[in-house]
Amino acid sequence: MNSAPIIPCTERHLPAIRDILNDAILTSTVLWDEEPRTLEGIAQWFEYRQRGGFPVLGLESADGTLAGFASYGPFRTQCGYRFTVEHSVYVEKSCRGQGIGKALLRALIDTARAREIHSLIGVIDASNHESIRFHRGFGFVPCGTIPEAGYKFGRWLDLEFYQLILRPPAASASS
Repeated sequence: MNSAPIIPCTERHLPAIRDILNDAILTSTVLWDEEPRTLEGIAQWFEYRQRGGFPVLGLESADGTLAGFASYGPFRTQCGYRFTVEHSVYVEKSCRGQGIGKALLRALIDTARAREIHSLIGVIDASNHESIRFHRGFGFVPCGTIPEAGYKFGRWLDLEFYQLILRPPAASASS
């Protein structure tokens, strides 16, 4: 297990975030984008996260490069969803299998609890059994499947939703 501290990502991490995401876009169905992301697009995404008060957490390898990152943002834009967020965790391909993803998701869950988030949602390609197993290990439960919701690499993809409820429903209802 990696023992490096979880840190807030900064602008200096944006090229590494882009590279990690682009590897996922080009080689997997983790992301359903078909075109690589640009540094400008990543900067806009990061600025949106910063303005909205959403965390972008990272873990650096011993040489100071970003080994992985995690974030969450709005699940839906309507006010009634304000206590539910959709999260993501990405680990650089050479750093996988070292506990980095677990450390990042644990930190993201702790951050969500501290900010009185009620529910974390993972949106996962149904054929991504590794991500499903990863989320189940943290107590996420399946809560819905949309068959053939997306198309990538010449095939239809099913979308699964996994949820982790962090506190009783009434805990933040008055906010």
